[in-house]
Amino acid sequence: MGAGHGHGGGVATAAGGHRRGLAISFAMVAVFFVVELVVGVVSGSLALISDAGHMAADVVALGAALVATKIATRPDTTGRRTYGSYRAEVFASGLSVLLMLGVSVYVVVEALRRTGDDVEVASAPMLVVGVVGLAINVVSIALLRGGAQESLNVRGAYLEVVADAAGSVGVIAAGLLVAWTGRGWWDTVVALAIGLFVAVRAMGLGRQVLAVLGQHAPDGVDVDLMAADLSAIPGVDDVHDLHAWTLTSGMNVATAHLLLTSDADSHGVLQAAQRTLRAGYGIEHATLQVEARPTPGCEEVTW
Repeated sequence: MGAGHGHGGGVATAAGGHRRGLAISFAMVAVFFVVELVVGVVSGSLALISDAGHMAADVVALGAALVATKIATRPDTTGRRTYGSYRAEVFASGLSVLLMLGVSVYVVVEALRRTGDDVEVASAPMLVVGVVGLAINVVSIALLRGGAQESLNVRGAYLEVVADAAGSVGVIAAGLLVAWTGRGWWDTVVALAIGLFVAVRAMGLGRQVLAVLGQHAPDGVDVDLMAADLSAIPGVDDVHDLHAWTLTSGMNVATAHLLLTSDADSHGVLQAAQRTLRAGYGIEHATLQVEARPTPGCEEVTW
């Protein structure tokens, strides 16, 4: 099989089936971002401005997720991307993480800068915008919830929206507290809480992104148990050079060398190994090398 053939692109990804939900969420959030930013500046609310900043991150994250789902299924015409462009979705998730952390840092720094200041905040616009924003976020959460369980790309966008929903709740709470107490510093306190909440969510997603980019074993996959299951196949004497990783959400891959016994049916062993990986570990794409005797040089390779 030549480079660039086979599974080099054009296959639907886990996120591909959720493009409609991403597109609708993107349109709603993009329109509301402009409204919230304008009202935040006019009312002097840091909570609104911080939530608008997070909305801006949502717009970019949702847009990147949409673009990534398109790029991921684009056929490779260069012959160089032998794994296709599926990792584009993971990079989009990484962008979401950076945006969320950037917004969090800005909000926390600005909140600390305002500490001690006598800030006047218009509570009525905060409440109206907070309620509308929460409604938009709830609709977006419903649209993206299913995809978040299947795709890291959609999960990045989903967590952005969830965090922004929390921001909208915070804006409503800040508006009510300012209206009841007449103290504008409640706006700063809530903005700080929003920033910290978003940072925690971003770090959780960031760990998942780094695990994929670092080619860690897929979640829920015990490599030692996998080796034992492959070794238990009749005709297999030893398993070595076993690697398993995630290409993108829903696409786990593996490679292994299977040393056969003298009387083994190599084709039967290969089929049994593929069934084991597919049924037990959700690995549809496995590159397996069967060996009648140890391959020279394998033991010398340290990675």
